[in-house]
Amino acid sequence: MNTNIRPNLWFDTEAEEAARFYTGVFKNSKLGAISYYPNVGQEITGKPPGSVLTVEFELNGQQFVALNGGPDFKFNESISLGIDCADQAEVDYYWDKLSNGGDPSAQQCGWLKDKYGVSWQVVPIVLYAMHNDPDEAKRERVFKAMLDMKKLDLAGLQQAFEGSMASRAN
Repeated sequence: MNTNIRPNLWFDTEAEEAARFYTGVFKNSKLGAISYYPNVGQEITGKPPGSVLTVEFELNGQQFVALNGGPDFKFNESISLGIDCADQAEVDYYWDKLSNGGDPSAQQCGWLKDKYGVSWQVVPIVLYAMHNDPDEAKRERVFKAMLDMKKLDLAGLQQAFEGSMASRAN
């Protein structure tokens, strides 16, 4: 079986706006089909006919669906979308774009919450190797440095990993 997994994101009324925002942030992205609420079911959905029901979109090859489902459910940090970044420039780019208008109090250890309430992890990919290094002292220094950061600072993490100096907090 070649089954894809496609995350569905529940919004109140902002599905199309959010999909357009995300496809503007990720360079290899596109909007897909937009479906609309039909003339039936308003007594259950509370949505007017012709309003946006779902928006399909793709970010860097990953397909998503955004649904305008109403105010009943909100995003929380129990699930997040991770972005593996090649370098500090990518970390800075995604952090700046996605955190703009978001909740600054929800920023810690590379995690942020965007203006729609979606949680993201913006992580330099080398951090995974650092966390899995066989040297426990290196792993502990990197972990401690990461705990002091909001946006991850690759140079600070590398310095902590090497033991060359204390990391810088962001």
